[in-house]
Amino acid sequence: MTAIQTEPDRRRERVGTDGPAPVLDVVVPVYNEETDLEPCVRRLHEHLGSDFPYTFRITIADNASVDDTPRVAEQLAGRLAEVRVVRLEQKGRGRALRHVWSISDSPVLAYLDVDLSTDLAALAPLVAPLISGHSDVAIGSRLARGSNVVRGPKREFISRCYNLLLRGTLAARFSDAQCGFKAIRSDMANELLPHVTDPAWFFDTELLVLAQRADLRIHEVPVDWVDDPDSRVDIVSTAVADLKGIVRLLRGTVTGSVPVARLRAQLGRAPRPVSADGVPETLARQLVRFAAVGVASTLAYLVLYLLFRLGVGAQAANLSALLLTAIGNTAANRRLTFRVRGAHRAPTHHIQGLVVFGLGLGLTSGSLAMLELVTQPSRTLELATLVGANLLATIMRFLLFRGWVFRPTTDSEEAGR
Repeated sequence: MTAIQTEPDRRRERVGTDGPAPVLDVVVPVYNEETDLEPCVRRLHEHLGSDFPYTFRITIADNASVDDTPRVAEQLAGRLAEVRVVRLEQKGRGRALRHVWSISDSPVLAYLDVDLSTDLAALAPLVAPLISGHSDVAIGSRLARGSNVVRGPKREFISRCYNLLLRGTLAARFSDAQCGFKAIRSDMANELLPHVTDPAWFFDTELLVLAQRADLRIHEVPVDWVDDPDSRVDIVSTAVADLKGIVRLLRGTVTGSVPVARLRAQLGRAPRPVSADGVPETLARQLVRFAAVGVASTLAYLVLYLLFRLGVGAQAANLSALLLTAIGNTAANRRLTFRVRGAHRAPTHHIQGLVVFGLGLGLTSGSLAMLELVTQPSRTLELATLVGANLLATIMRFLLFRGWVFRPTTDSEEAGR
């Protein structure tokens, strides 16, 4: 189990609530939202005026709209004293948020999507820990315990896969990167924003990963969320951009172009997770250990497959060899790669390991089935196909092990089990 260094926690000062600037600045990024903008802003303004105990501002960030959005925004700013408009000549939600948050004089900054998919009742719980000094960043989560979400199975599947990918590649400990409902203390934003470069949808993920690496405290609020059926987000292009962003972030943290150590020294206040030998855990260290276990497992798998193949067919030999090596692989990765000690959650880990095994079996068996459909394969071609399929299965296994099976749990997660 990952150990935690003990050091006194440094609490932030409480945000001043009696200064000339509004305590909260809520940004609503929009692009061609002439129809939805006015009802959204009026509903948000009414909610804040009646239910939020501090001063506030609503900033409409117009992302180069080419319809009637600018006129509607200016009319709202003219009629409601707490509303202002900032016009940008280039598109991009990340670009809009970085610009508005950088020039805002409010101590707490937030944003929400114009469709108001997230129930506004979660807004006060979102910003309260930032005002009190308890937390540095706050996010609405559709995947946290206690959330209530209405959306189609495709978007649910994509969201969960994306957040699982973040856990496996970037060791993300937050549960929902893309919910359009977030807040941050302005003093933290001023330090992080110069290093957040994505101008579009990956902005959220980049900011959260950087905040986590800097040891900032991220507060999660379960939200009630209803999917907007008219959403114009291009899922495919957004997914491709997100994958590119993940690669860029990994490269930046490995090469040092993202100054994580300096930010942690300046801003960090949380304990640092360390391995059993007292050395901070990194993706590189885990990959080396995982690769060593993987090489041994692959060799064992090939030997077992050839032995079983003497008496049974290819599919049965694959199943038997993969099952035996999967059990040993899970045990070895539990102890060696992810440094989990003791019997705590061991049965759960092995059950989850069998689920991962099932996915790997589907990949390798599917490869064999496709091979047998198109040709009469030789034993050499069989082995070559299985090696390639196992390589893909190995990548998938590492992501699932790191992001799901052996992901370190927080105290609050343990309490909720």
